[in-house]
Amino acid sequence: MYKNLANPGRVAPRAACVGLFLLAALGLGAPAESSAQAQPPVGDPVRAAFVYVSPITPAGWTRQHEDARQAVEARLNRPGQPPQVRTTYVENVPEGPDAERVIRDLAATGHQIIFTPSFGYMEPTLRVARDFPQVKFESITGYKQADNVAVANARYYEGRYLAGIAAGRLATQAGYVAGFPIPEVVQGINAFTLGMRSVNPQAQVRVVFLGEWFNPARERDAAMTLMNQGAEVLAFHTGSTAVMSAAQERGKLAVAYHSDMRAFAPDAQLLAITHQWADYYTSRVQAVRTGQWKSEALWGGVKEGMIRVDAFGPRTPADVREEVMLRQAEMAQGRLQPFRAGAQGIRSNEGTLMVPPGQALSDTEILNMNWFAEGVMARLPR
Repeated sequence: MYKNLANPGRVAPRAACVGLFLLAALGLGAPAESSAQAQPPVGDPVRAAFVYVSPITPAGWTRQHEDARQAVEARLNRPGQPPQVRTTYVENVPEGPDAERVIRDLAATGHQIIFTPSFGYMEPTLRVARDFPQVKFESITGYKQADNVAVANARYYEGRYLAGIAAGRLATQAGYVAGFPIPEVVQGINAFTLGMRSVNPQAQVRVVFLGEWFNPARERDAAMTLMNQGAEVLAFHTGSTAVMSAAQERGKLAVAYHSDMRAFAPDAQLLAITHQWADYYTSRVQAVRTGQWKSEALWGGVKEGMIRVDAFGPRTPADVREEVMLRQAEMAQGRLQPFRAGAQGIRSNEGTLMVPPGQALSDTEILNMNWFAEGVMARLPR
């Protein structure tokens, strides 16, 4: 169901990137657990744990993973039958020593599989995994594997391109609130811009980087700044609903990310790019239960059902909805690739030809993206 990627080789974030991408967790030196601790008797429910980088909010990144955790419980524990899984979670865990401490404690207390959905958890997860070889770890958005550490991510940029098509039909000036200038974020900014310019060649996208993922007050301030600069529609790659609420307040449009956010922006929401983790998490817990788990590198998108564009708002015209859904179907069929160039090629915003006409970027090139496309009114920090 999910595409296997052998060590995609994503570029590590710049040293200036702190918060979610600060890979500076300190090892605490706990002893390795025994095989008996890691493998409860056959027939016992799998013990699965989830570590969240922010509080569980009504919408956003952590919300989607919490919904997936609940789906795992609902799917594997059926009424009248012995439970197949027991899950737990720890929320609002910052990167660094706290992350390693929490992950280590979960491994030491008998959890057989631990999901760590945050890029900044990658190094702490690897350190703990070395001391607990019988525990399985799932580094979500990470790229470094080990015998007992799998990695998984979604092609968020696919949803960004589709959202850009809708935005380009209704606006020329867009604003983008982002956490850090890492490849995953750059992919999204570029795909959104290319989607806009595919239907509106004059479209421009201004970007504000915050240097953190979850700070509603600063997210709102950035959104206000972008709207003051002329942004008619907003997009974001941060963790709260603040950008949506700001757009609602100012009567602008905004693209929801992670979750459907119409509850916070009933008039402003253009559409939502949602992340769907339930199928993947359920399959990985089942693999532990049946003894078939193995370390893999997985990257799924619209085709695999991990990314979905839907939840259109009331101000999104019917013809725009139809166009986006048609393009989403083409993407699922492999007929639309955001980083495949047309007759003019794809250029950076500095004028360099990055993708020759008729060619497409490879997965490795996408995963290591460190340039902005033409139309992005920003420069990457050097």
